[in-house]
Amino acid sequence: MAPPIERQRAPEGSSPVRVPEVLESGRVAVDPWWGKIQPIELRPGLKTFGELEVIEHIESGGALIDTRRPEYVEASGTLPGARAIHWREIGDRVDEIDPGRMTVLFCNGPQCTATPRAVEILLDLGRDPASLGFYRGGIRDWITLGFETVAPEPYPRPGG
Repeated sequence: MAPPIERQRAPEGSSPVRVPEVLESGRVAVDPWWGKIQPIELRPGLKTFGELEVIEHIESGGALIDTRRPEYVEASGTLPGARAIHWREIGDRVDEIDPGRMTVLFCNGPQCTATPRAVEILLDLGRDPASLGFYRGGIRDWITLGFETVAPEPYPRPGG
């Protein structure tokens, strides 16, 4: 029997860096040590998107929600056409998400819990899983594969 596969530990003294960094060489530095790896399928009936499906969704004018913290959105930019709604605000801003239109949500990447939390909130509020999509690769995979990010719209803050 093979030994269990375990995730390596972060080097001692390291601090998590959740946003990929584009280096002067054009290469991208990614910190793999933080977070909890998310499954491919969050919920039955909720489609998981890869990069090609996200591109098709963007090109067809589909709705995208970036569920990351405002400081991460500001640091790395976001996907073209995405609207930033932090996962903690998703319940208060659910009326901004058209239930009759496929909306793809994403966050920092496969180990980020922001989108799974946002999806859980939306499902608890009665949203149909078939109206939601999960881009599991998130901004991490988007940037490391060399795709364009754009400056975010000013991030709306509650009460202001």
